[in-house]
Amino acid sequence: MGTTQIDEQGRPEPPAAGDEAATLLGFLDFQRATLAWKTAGLDADGLRATVGASTMTLGGLLKHLALVEDSWFSEHLHGREPRPPWDAVDWDADRDWEWRTAGEDSPDELRALWQAAVERSRRDVAEALADGGLDRLCARGWPDGTAPSLRWVLVHMIEEYARHNGHADLLREAVDGETGE
Repeated sequence: MGTTQIDEQGRPEPPAAGDEAATLLGFLDFQRATLAWKTAGLDADGLRATVGASTMTLGGLLKHLALVEDSWFSEHLHGREPRPPWDAVDWDADRDWEWRTAGEDSPDELRALWQAAVERSRRDVAEALADGGLDRLCARGWPDGTAPSLRWVLVHMIEEYARHNGHADLLREAVDGETGE
């Protein structure tokens, strides 16, 4: 296995000839690193900035993706209960809580929340790969009883990050003019 190549923004390049799991995880880590790059070095004002009519912020993206990491890899995949801070939220009363409250958190708190969720997710994925591989079904399925596989969750997470990284491109450019990819 070759050494992981790192691009000029500090992102790990996905393997060009890896197996299915390595390829999926490589692309997910590349998308995670893209979000880290787009939010790096910004202060609280930068992470709270919006574009146009949208209320979306880079800080909100960090908090939302921390929630999504924990939700899919811990709660759905392994059937675990929500962890703090998600366990104390009345989601029925405030479905956009993570977006709405991100401005109350410091940049260090937002980055730490997201980074910790990513690290937990990496451990959760490793555990699932050792217990059924990409075909392992989620412990908690959808209301209709369908349980997606780890493969589906990984592809969904790549899509989730790719979509939100497009938002991050626009937000970061509005904050300080930084562009790229």
